[in-house]
Amino acid sequence: MKCAVVGAGAWGTALANVLASNGHAVSLWARESDVVEAINGKRENLRFLPGVCLEEAIRATGIMADALGGAELVTYVAPSHALREVVASGAAAVRPDAVLVVASKGIERESLAIMSDVVGDTLPRHAVVALSGPSFAAEVARGQPTAVVAASANEAAATAVQRALSSDAFRVYTHDDVIGVELGGALKNVMAVATGITEGVGLGFNSRAALITRGLAEMTRLGIALGASQATFAGLAGLGDLVLTCTGALSRNRALGIEIGKGSTLEQALEGKDTVAEGVLNTISARALAEREGVDMPIVLGVHRILFEAQPPRLAISELMSRELRAEQD
Repeated sequence: MKCAVVGAGAWGTALANVLASNGHAVSLWARESDVVEAINGKRENLRFLPGVCLEEAIRATGIMADALGGAELVTYVAPSHALREVVASGAAAVRPDAVLVVASKGIERESLAIMSDVVGDTLPRHAVVALSGPSFAAEVARGQPTAVVAASANEAAATAVQRALSSDAFRVYTHDDVIGVELGGALKNVMAVATGITEGVGLGFNSRAALITRGLAEMTRLGIALGASQATFAGLAGLGDLVLTCTGALSRNRALGIEIGKGSTLEQALEGKDTVAEGVLNTISARALAEREGVDMPIVLGVHRILFEAQPPRLAISELMSRELRAEQD
């Protein structure tokens, strides 16, 4: 199969490597010319995924039409805030029968749309599959066992993606709850920032466990309000991804939260970073979505106050702990 991966950050490069190792020809689009040159010349993405030798079947290009031309499977891995623009820029080159995969995680700030809806709006009449789950790019690229979810209303498309990506080290499950799978992938980044903040101010494992558990409750509450299944949030794209991102040393969102907890401003924590901590933008979107749906999400609101309203982290934590007492289950 001819495949295109649009976005050559760490995750896009890792997915391209999985596809290529499964025998597919892969065109990988990168915005950065140095990334294109390094992948084609040195078989390594020195900027975003250093130390990983990439498959020979990957060909990088900076020309969108060149990457998309003839591809039967197109995987979008652009940052959530840029996804609509990136998809639109290559829309004319996408095959009419191509299956589209969305591996970006987030909620669009302006429309509050999930990523598969952003792609579906821009490229209607295509089957769209959301790919999510607990998956650090560096570990996937090095062949460490990983399990993720391919979710779509189109069962045949989800199965096609499952078959294209699955290997001995990369297991893909299919799912039909697109909203739940995508919300899990987006909201866990906000919770990871929150857990990083608690670590940064010096709190311990009790606090982290409480935040992860109550964060899952918030994610589930919003998901149900939007039509998702509660069970989805107990699976790979919910609890699995949440635990990984809140506890893993490779989590950019957790790392950013730690810096904030130690006293850095948001601007200082973001300074000089090539990669995007999606939890920052997703905090804005999640807060707006919760307000629109009338859903109580105190952790999201607390992270928003810390990041954008200059509230001291310890005060936000104190406010969370002093909320009105209630039953655990809604």
